[in-house]
Amino acid sequence: MIRVMIVDDQRLMRDGLRTLLQLEPDMEVVGEACDGEEAVRLAERQEADVVLLDIRMPRCDGISALRQLRRLRPNLRVLMLTTYDDRADIVDALRAGANGYLVKDMRAEEIAEAIRTVMEGGAVLPPRVASEFLAAVHTEGMHAESTVPDTGGGATMPPLPGEEALTDREREVLHRLAQGLSNREIARELFVSEGTVKNHVSSVITKLGLRDRTQAAVYAVRRGFGVSGSGADA
Repeated sequence: MIRVMIVDDQRLMRDGLRTLLQLEPDMEVVGEACDGEEAVRLAERQEADVVLLDIRMPRCDGISALRQLRRLRPNLRVLMLTTYDDRADIVDALRAGANGYLVKDMRAEEIAEAIRTVMEGGAVLPPRVASEFLAAVHTEGMHAESTVPDTGGGATMPPLPGEEALTDREREVLHRLAQGLSNREIARELFVSEGTVKNHVSSVITKLGLRDRTQAAVYAVRRGFGVSGSGADA
C-alpha cells in the first residue's frame, strides 16, 4: 500500500485529492497539512511514501518545505502540485530534490499513475511542464546542485562517455524522457511493453553512469534529446 500525504492550503483541493486517491486500491492517505510548516511537523511523526506538495502556500511555501522534508526523510518521494507552469518554480523544485511536478488540472488517473511512477524510482514531468523545464535548462543551465554530474557543459554539455554505446532504441527512450513521458506513455509510443521500457531506462542509466531516472531525464534535456532536429537526436 502506498502511503500518501497531501499538502495544500485549499481545503477543497485536499478533499478532492483524498477522495480520488481513496478510490485507488493500492493507496491510502495517511495525513494532510495546509502549509509547509504543518507538513514538516506531520512528517516527523507520520510515515509516508509520497507527498503531494503544493508549491504556493502561506507561512512556508512548497519549495522551502521540500528542502526540510528532504533533510528529515531523504527517501521520501515528493511530487510538487500547482496550478502554475512557472519556469523558475520548476527548476527550483527539481534542484531542491522534487521527484516530479504535477499541475492540478491533471486527470485523476494521471495523478495516481504519477504516484506509482515515483514509487518505482521514476520521475514525473508532464509534457507541458517538461517544455518549460527544457526551456529553462537551455537558457539558464542547471545549478551545481543539479542531479546530473558536472561535465562542464552547462546547457550545451558534451556527451558522457557512455552515450556512444546507447542503442537506437535507448536513444528513442532518452528522447522521450526529455519530453517528460512516463514509462507507460513511452511504451505506448514505441509499441512495446512497459517492462521493456523499464529495462531500456535501466540500461541507459547504467551506460551513462547516472544514479536514477531523474538524472537521465535532466541529462537528456541538457543534451538536447527533447529538441527536434538537435544533434543528440540525430
